[in-house]
Amino acid sequence: MAHVSTFRTSFARGALGAVSGLLAGYTALAVAESVASPLRPQAGPVTVVGGAAIDRTPAAVKDFAIRTFGENDKLVLQLGILTVLGLLGVVLGIVSLRHRRAGAAGVLLFGVIGAAAALTRPDAQGPADALPSIAGATAGAAILYFLAGKLSTGPAFPETGPDGWSRRGFLVAASVTAVAATGAGAAGRALTGRRSRGAAASRAAVELPAPSSPARPLPEGVQLKAAGISAFTTPNKDFYRVDTALAVPQVDADTWRLRIRGTGVTRPRSYTFRELLTRPLIERDITLTCVSNEVGGPYIGHARWLGVRLADLLRECGVKPPSDGGKADQLVARSVDGMTLGSPVEDVMDGRDAILAVGMNGEPLPFDHGFPVRMLVPGLYGYVSACKWIEDIELTTFDAYDAYWVKRTWARRAPIKTQARIDTPKPFARPAAGTVTIAGVAWAQHRGIQRVEVRIDDGPWQDADLAPQATADTWRQWSLPWKTTPGGHNLTVRATDGTGTAQTEQRTRTVPDGAGGWHSVFVTVG
Repeated sequence: MAHVSTFRTSFARGALGAVSGLLAGYTALAVAESVASPLRPQAGPVTVVGGAAIDRTPAAVKDFAIRTFGENDKLVLQLGILTVLGLLGVVLGIVSLRHRRAGAAGVLLFGVIGAAAALTRPDAQGPADALPSIAGATAGAAILYFLAGKLSTGPAFPETGPDGWSRRGFLVAASVTAVAATGAGAAGRALTGRRSRGAAASRAAVELPAPSSPARPLPEGVQLKAAGISAFTTPNKDFYRVDTALAVPQVDADTWRLRIRGTGVTRPRSYTFRELLTRPLIERDITLTCVSNEVGGPYIGHARWLGVRLADLLRECGVKPPSDGGKADQLVARSVDGMTLGSPVEDVMDGRDAILAVGMNGEPLPFDHGFPVRMLVPGLYGYVSACKWIEDIELTTFDAYDAYWVKRTWARRAPIKTQARIDTPKPFARPAAGTVTIAGVAWAQHRGIQRVEVRIDDGPWQDADLAPQATADTWRQWSLPWKTTPGGHNLTVRATDGTGTAQTEQRTRTVPDGAGGWHSVFVTVG
């Protein structure tokens, strides 16, 4: 019985040690958040450590995360970080029962790691970014040292130790710690929320001017009446989001500035949001595609955008394209979160509708999609053209600088590949016998789509019916009536772009310059 009693006592001490470690970690995060809020919420330890993890993750792993978790990849990463921190807290709490200083030092070590991550982030703004991690770790280490010391009283942790400390007393102290940490975290979130409300108020106050160059009306019939096909214009709430921002930047339009500088810029300029709104604005229908989109994938969407011609701003600043003797062949766009995207200057200034967008589908940009201003270049994948929350444009050369994704094995130049997708029937569907409509979308932005063909099993290619082409910068819908036969069937689609070039059959992964290959779905006719 004595052995059983000793085991129970040891287990109880170990469990309470684990609780101490979890409380220390919780306190550290709560204090760090409360310190980050008045300084810069993006300097919080979970955000900076998560960002550092994203930066150092191989391209293939990022690709896997997007394929597996979709737009929840950031949530999964954050939950993973919190889970790891929780497990480490448990370990340090148990260690601290015998080695208080070692346990506390372990908490401080994670503060140092967080501070180092904060100082090395692309958007780091100085030593102050390290303060949240240091302050949080210091508070967490102190809590662990305090609680572990109380748990160490008495050789067998009796109900009441030699100094009068009891398990009930420990639980009271732990509860007070939890309440205090929760209060600190709540105060930090309230302050962050106040900042966010200020940014939201600046967005709510935006009145988008009428465009000086409106978009042409969409042709009648651009949206096919096929059940299950994508909407031609993607609602803002459904538009895909793929980026590295763990916390969506909340930028106040009233304080936002855009700088244009660098090689070949003879007249550097800075623009405010209001200044952009007073300029002639163009409205254009442009379909965006993410380079992480697998064959048949969902990371494509269409919207009507409102913005300023980027080429006009560049010429104002004295920039010339390389074909006209310009010194810079790369435009590096920088986001407020430090992201860098490199675009070919020639493409930006060749007459296509490259814009700094301020509006999306008739409203100011949503925060998720880059409010107050984002960049768009039709015909290029997003990672080399679609900088959200943009605040800086630097003209340079491809030889002199590699942007964020290029440093991670992606191609420097990335024109969008010709692709077609079957939206209906869905993979492994079981349509009834009779006539079934096969339908979907095809895209080759800035080249347009002139033909879509569908093949049933190993039969001949059949021309699909095409909806009208809105513009060369938008996707195009297609459909084909199919008289079914019972059994399993493989449906395959391919497209030909506006230059007459057919989509390649060879399957390639997304890295380094976008996925290729024909999209197929298997269905069983009942």
